[in-house]
Amino acid sequence: MADSIMSKAATMEIPISSNGDSRTLGEDDGLEQATHWNLDEKDLQQVMVSGPNLNETSIVSGGYGGAAEGIIPTSSIKDLRNKSRGITPSQSAASRIANQVQEYQAPNMHHSNSNPSMMAEEATRGVAVEKFDTVKKWSINTYKCTKQMFSERFGKGSRTVDLELEVQIDLLRDTKSKYESVLRLASALTAHFYSMVQTQQALGDIFADLSQKSPELQDEFGYNAETQKLLCKNGETLLGAINFFVSSINTLVNKTMEDTLMTIKGYENARLEFDAYRADLEELSTGPRDAGTLMRLEIAQQQYGIHRDKYERLRSDVSIKLKFLEENKVKVMHKQLLLFHNAISAYFAGNQQQLEQTLRQFNVKLKPPGSDKPSWLEEQ
Repeated sequence: MADSIMSKAATMEIPISSNGDSRTLGEDDGLEQATHWNLDEKDLQQVMVSGPNLNETSIVSGGYGGAAEGIIPTSSIKDLRNKSRGITPSQSAASRIANQVQEYQAPNMHHSNSNPSMMAEEATRGVAVEKFDTVKKWSINTYKCTKQMFSERFGKGSRTVDLELEVQIDLLRDTKSKYESVLRLASALTAHFYSMVQTQQALGDIFADLSQKSPELQDEFGYNAETQKLLCKNGETLLGAINFFVSSINTLVNKTMEDTLMTIKGYENARLEFDAYRADLEELSTGPRDAGTLMRLEIAQQQYGIHRDKYERLRSDVSIKLKFLEENKVKVMHKQLLLFHNAISAYFAGNQQQLEQTLRQFNVKLKPPGSDKPSWLEEQ
């Protein structure tokens, strides 16, 4: 059987044309021969032992005019190897497909593993672009506002003025300055009067001690001790009224008025921005009308509309806050000034009942004596 196979392999040759070019077989012929090349296992073993090495393609050519039976293609040799290893052609094809699938999936797996890093990089890039746009807008806005401010200061630019609102704003600033002076003086009065009350209390304690140790002057020291203690008690009541007055003025000045002034500050900044973009729009409107200028003019009109709406909204807010502030100021100061007058008059008139009644009338609660001092446990 082996001899027949070897003789068959020896008769395989490549026909040569008259020009000396070899005639190659088509792929279909080779596949057909590889398909019909059927060997059993024993014949294949004999070929592997006595036949030529299958790792090398051995081509035997015959004489001129010999009948060409065909060439063993490389695929048939691979089939012989797979058959000797017990691998069927379908299994070999399946293994090749599996290898191709693995080669195709490897880049995809690498791509899927790189997705988180790519997403993080894109997110970082997006944040950077957003920050850059914010800084760019802020720089352009600052430049325009600074230019407008210098133009107004040197008399070269025009500014939008609401005369009625400007008068109210100037009046508020002047009122706040004067109320701050009242608050400062009332605080100083509280501090000085507190020192006087403490001195009266110390003086009353000394008079009471001397009345016990000086029998010949016991009555005189006793009268003065009682007087100083009464003045000290009335002084603490008056201090409660003055502290309430100072606290109310402080709230009015440093909270209510300050809140309105912060809104006014935002209104003034909006007015400056509005005038800056208005001047920019007027400058572009008087320039040439080419394609680039028309685009810039459209953007300038949009920005002008945005800042005009912002300016009008803040102007309305300032007007409303000024109105409510004036009403609140009148109401608060009417109560506080009446309290201050009645308390001072009752104290220096020596009318203790009227002084206490004044505090009850205005719902002023006094702290019990010694409430500001820490307990003996806290002092340890």
